[in-house]
Amino acid sequence: LSQLEKINLDSVLGEADNARYVTSKILHLVQSQEKTRKEMTSKGSTGIEVILSTLEVKPFNLCSYGYVGSFHFITGLCGGRRASVLVSKGGTQILLQVLLTASKDSPPNEELMVLLHTLLAKIGPKDKKIGMKARINGALNISLNLVKQNLQNHKLILPCLQVLRVYSTNSVNAVSLGKNGVVELMFKIIGPFTKKNTSLMKVALDTLAALLKSKSNARRAVDRGYVQVLLTIYVDWHRHDSRHRYMLIRKGVLQCIKSVTNIKLGRKAFIDANGMKILYNTSQECLAVRTLDPLVNTSSLIMRKCFPKNRLPLPTIKSAFHFQLPVIPASGPVAQLYNLPPDVDDVVDESDDNDDIETESELETENDDDKDQHFKNDDIETDINKLKPRQELGRPIEELKMYEQFFPELSENFQEYDLVSKEPKPFVPDANLSGPIVVPTAGEE
Repeated sequence: LSQLEKINLDSVLGEADNARYVTSKILHLVQSQEKTRKEMTSKGSTGIEVILSTLEVKPFNLCSYGYVGSFHFITGLCGGRRASVLVSKGGTQILLQVLLTASKDSPPNEELMVLLHTLLAKIGPKDKKIGMKARINGALNISLNLVKQNLQNHKLILPCLQVLRVYSTNSVNAVSLGKNGVVELMFKIIGPFTKKNTSLMKVALDTLAALLKSKSNARRAVDRGYVQVLLTIYVDWHRHDSRHRYMLIRKGVLQCIKSVTNIKLGRKAFIDANGMKILYNTSQECLAVRTLDPLVNTSSLIMRKCFPKNRLPLPTIKSAFHFQLPVIPASGPVAQLYNLPPDVDDVVDESDDNDDIETESELETENDDDKDQHFKNDDIETDINKLKPRQELGRPIEELKMYEQFFPELSENFQEYDLVSKEPKPFVPDANLSGPIVVPTAGEE
């Protein structure tokens, strides 16, 4: 580490060779010794800062593998706390810069790209602003282009998809990635049942579910008929996974359907694709297996969300109760509702209106919450005096005076009386009184 610090300060022609030697030595120690890993991330150690400063000041392409490899093994065995240390030292920003520099090589170093994306995927959940940092540094399209160009290279695209999954939790990133064709790309990766590359399938489904939470991406998926594709994939996995070993993949498909049905167009496409019948039948077959309860629960949520909504009273088989109205005009609106087919959704759904423009700021939700807090409903009475109930006596006051003798404390004036004049005495404090008043105890005069 001291040699690396010296290399950072010196400007020698052979410093690249020296840096390569030193980093290979550090990588060997980190790989072979747990003690070294602990010392590098212990409190007060400057090991992480030295390597980060070396990457930032002199990002040698030939020895970057040694730096990133060191980080990879540091966070490998115990990613939680050690990854947090790396994030707190500013490692996310520097790794994104290294990724940007390495992507300019033609072709980029595959091993270095795998390590960089693996490390970013590990530290991503520890850095809440990694999505914004990646967008500012231009790293979004780097990972996306790697996936597009290496669809058959599962070793490379798996960590890239893991990083895209982290990026997609940011709503602005999800919109940006959707415009660059990431939704269509995900459907090229997921497909019918196969026991090969199930881990890749799971990560791709999780990424797609995060992307479809964006309304623009969901509309894009509906327009291209992907709702029917998702249902077909789910049925395919349901039929072939007889031993229920791939429940997480089946749940991932349902999560994608759940995300796309958050919009009105998605719910309509789900109904048109016979999704209610498909999920109902598959859920019935899953009831006997307790480990498949997450599939049944998610399917139930989707079906409840997509089921047509109707106003009461309902004179159809869809209602458990029948509310009979006394008079129904033959040409009135109620009669028109009664004459609608059973499968018609007669409740106006305006949830997707004016959603064509998605915000470029993640503070939109917070601003909406502030508006809701300051919103006043004119129909709600806020005057306390008007809200107080008026208390009226059940009998006149003249009739109630006959009860005064039973409740003298309500009418008598409790003042000290002069026994001679029978008049109340004015209260005059005694100037001679000082100190506390002593109350006599029992037996004292």
